[in-house]
Parts: sequence; structure tokens; C-alpha cells
Amino acid sequence: MVIGTIIGASIFVQPSEITGQVPSIAGVFVVWLICGVLTLFGALVSAELASIFTKSGGVYLYLKEAFSPALGFLWGWAMFWSMHSGIAAAIATVFVRYLAYFIPLGDLTARWIAVAVILVLSAVNYVGVRHGSTLQTLFTFGKLLAIGLIIIVGFVLGSRLPGHFETGTATGVFSMGDFALALVAGLFAFGGWHMVAYNAEETVEPRRTIPRALMLGVGVVTVSYIALNAVYLYILPLDRVAASTRVAADAADVLLGSGGGGFMAGLVMFSTFGALSGIILAGPRVYYAMAQDGLLFQWVGAIHPRFRTPHRAIVLQAIVTCALVLTGTYRTLFTRVIYTEWIFFGLMAVALMVLRRRPDLERGYSVWGYPWVPVLFAVASFAIVLNQILADPGESMTGLLIVIAGLPVYYIWTRSASGKHTS
Repeated sequence: MVIGTIIGASIFVQPSEITGQVPSIAGVFVVWLICGVLTLFGALVSAELASIFTKSGGVYLYLKEAFSPALGFLWGWAMFWSMHSGIAAAIATVFVRYLAYFIPLGDLTARWIAVAVILVLSAVNYVGVRHGSTLQTLFTFGKLLAIGLIIIVGFVLGSRLPGHFETGTATGVFSMGDFALALVAGLFAFGGWHMVAYNAEETVEPRRTIPRALMLGVGVVTVSYIALNAVYLYILPLDRVAASTRVAADAADVLLGSGGGGFMAGLVMFSTFGALSGIILAGPRVYYAMAQDGLLFQWVGAIHPRFRTPHRAIVLQAIVTCALVLTGTYRTLFTRVIYTEWIFFGLMAVALMVLRRRPDLERGYSVWGYPWVPVLFAVASFAIVLNQILADPGESMTGLLIVIAGLPVYYIWTRSASGKHTS
């Protein structure tokens, strides 16, 4: 699930943005390596927290236990209305855009096909977590095999091309600000690593399984990403990688001719379908946990008597995600709010240090390099947020206001719930 959720469409597009910011072969590899290490640090933090709390909820649960239910509610609020539902809508849309490579589609038809994909995957997860996890496993193995094939074929056939690791007209000059923007782009490609902890309650031996899954999964993804970028830069000049809008397809065209684009379109469809499956599997577990804590309607936390899944939370998520696809509003919400998840990631690292002081909590795993790993991850997370605010203050403040708007909703909800309980 960790590998399948992280590897979606970004690695087939994002390298161009990173290379554009850092036009240096060594610089590109340093960016991807740092992104992998930072993601691993976040995974280690999440692993210890998951070994303490084995209930569903992930980041929501950790923030609630360490700080306040209000902070946990804000994470769930942002997830439901934008961060999680928005990324699911975006990935479904990417899937259909690549489907249009093979079948011409109008805008309205494309949206309805995206809705159909969301409903099908939601139905699979509705009838059992085993069905959803099996589908996720099959697609993860499939995309890893495809990536491995690209790497092998890329180096074998690429050796016949004139010149390797060429810089072209790239200068190799960049500023620290450019490097920071490249890191943000790289970290976006690693997004989704934290979702495995959402369904801890349905995981066999979560205290051992989730930490192991996080560390192995992030490690495999980091190696895959660095190897893929090596292939891109082996085949294409640096400046062409930077200018490309579909770098993986361009690399495939060079190797395989005009059929390369079709191969990559099929691979991106396969990869995004698998990633979407994992995202749809994970999200409802947070809404289920919130409902169990009285922070959502109680009916959202119902468990299906036969399938043993949070079926109503799955349906609710599907409705919101489909609405975002059909209206196209996910584009605005998602781009404004997605960076704010790093505020919560930073707070999650601080939460670990707060919870370490509680003697009543039993850990099944301890973070390597404590306290430096959570401190460095927290500093990096807050730096990403600060960098985004400085780069685009207007949109950033709008995104923050959307998240903070959940606070009055939380206080109205808790007061209403308290009043009903008293009466």
C-alpha cells in the first residue's frame, strides 16, 4: 500500500519541474535523495506513532492524542473537503486524460468516466478490505515490474544512443531558492506515505507490520525514483528533460520510436489506477475514527455487518470526490490547500516528542536517531510551508483560511453534541 499509493503519475511528470529548477545532473540526484531521506524521516515518525496507537485514524489520531481533538478535527476537515478527496479527484482525472491518448474524449465524457472509476474502486473497497488490499497489491507489483523494465531497457537500449548524461545548453547554475522549490516538487511526488496508518485497525499485527511497511515501502520508492531519473538523464539531454511536459513519454519515444508514447500512457493509467485504489481505501478510516470520537455524524462510523468495512464513510467519500470531479472545483481547492498538510506533518513530529513524555504509552517501535529525526523532519516541514507562503502569499493565505474555517465548525459541533448529551 505504501509503494502503490506513493507511485502515481508524479514520477512520470515531476522530474522536469525539478530539473528546470536545478539544471545540474548532480543537483537533480541530490534533490531526489534528500526528498527520499525526508520522507523516510516522516515515515519513521509515523511508524513509532502507529506502534503506539493501533486504532484507525493515522495523523488525525496522533494530533488528537498529543494536542487537542480540535487539531485532529482540522486535519480531518482539510482531508475531507480538499486534501484527500481533492487528490483522489485529481488522480482520477489524470487517469482519464491518459485514456484519451487511446480514445478521443470530450470534457464531459471524461469527467463521467473519472466518476465511474471512482465508483468502481469505492465498490471494491466497500465489499471488503481484503478485496481492496488485493487489488492494491496486484497493481503495485505490476507497476514495479513496469518500472524495472523501463530501467533495464533504458540502460540497455540507451547505451546505443550517442552521448549519455549530456547537459545540452543547461548552465548548472541555481540558487538556494530554486533548490528549495525543487525539494517541494520532489516531496509532492513522495506524497501518500502516511496513509497506511489510517487503516491500522484492520492490519494484522499493526505494531510490527506498519513500521516495517513504511520503512521498506519508502526505501523501494526512493530507489525506484532515483533509478528512473537516471534513465531519463541517460537518454535525454538535461535541458530537454527540463523543458519536457511528459518526460517519461519523451524518453520512451527516443528508445522505442512513436510507440513509446502509447506505452507510457498505458503505464501512467495503470499506475494512477493503483494509486487511486490505495487512496480510496485509506480515507474512510479517518472519517470512521472521527465519527467514533463524536466529531462526525455517528452513522458515518457504522461498520457493515457482513463486509466489516466503514461502508457509509466509503460512500460519503465517493460522493464528495465525484462532486469535485464533475464541478472541477478540486483544482482550486487542492492547489490552495495541499501545502498545508506539511503543517500537520510538522506537528505530527512534535506530537511524537510530546507523547514520549507519557509513561502510560507502550511503544512497539522506537524511532532511530531520536530526537534528531523528528526535529529535522519538523523543521523541514515548517520550512516547506514558509517557502510556499513567501512564494505565493495570496493563495497560501486563502488555503490557510480554508483550513482554519474548520475551527468554528468544530466548536459549534462539540457544543451541540455536549448539549444533547446533557439533556
